[in-house]
Amino acid sequence: MGKIFQTIDDKLQNWIEKQKMFFVSTAPLDKEGLVNCSPKGLDSFRVLDGNTVAYLDLTGSGVETIAHLKENQRITIMFCAFEGPPKILRLYGKGEVLEKGTLEFEKLKPQFPEYLGERSIILVHLHRIQDSCGYAVPNYEFKGERDVLLKWTANKGPDGVVAYRKEKNANSLDGLKGLEI
Repeated sequence: MGKIFQTIDDKLQNWIEKQKMFFVSTAPLDKEGLVNCSPKGLDSFRVLDGNTVAYLDLTGSGVETIAHLKENQRITIMFCAFEGPPKILRLYGKGEVLEKGTLEFEKLKPQFPEYLGERSIILVHLHRIQDSCGYAVPNYEFKGERDVLLKWTANKGPDGVVAYRKEKNANSLDGLKGLEI
């Protein structure tokens, strides 16, 4: 049976920091809208305090998480142990989108490495922290980070990345407002 935690303590934070990937899920208010689940990697996740986390959001093909958070703030982040003892950890919260160039983004940016494709920081205020067994999650061996996104943004260059975001990240698949470009 899963355990509910009041806060992310040092033990949970250490476990989170060892995970190589996490998943982010959001949904629009419209029950016909698309539920989104996105895998995330690289060195992009931070525990800011026991009830606040953030991740550096990089330019991608869509903007679902940003659009959903702007509409309703609901977000769940899930970590799975793919190595070592089985465990799943879900972080439920209210998310804020701190777009690149804003004062709020600049305040948190030093917490993260530099990535050319950065477009926002997703800040999450947690209201439920819960683990579960993860007994059915398979074991995988981590072989390394993929560098495809980093090469793609380097190839596009700063102006090309901005142009791409203007074209692809202004609205969600459901037509919700995405980035303020």
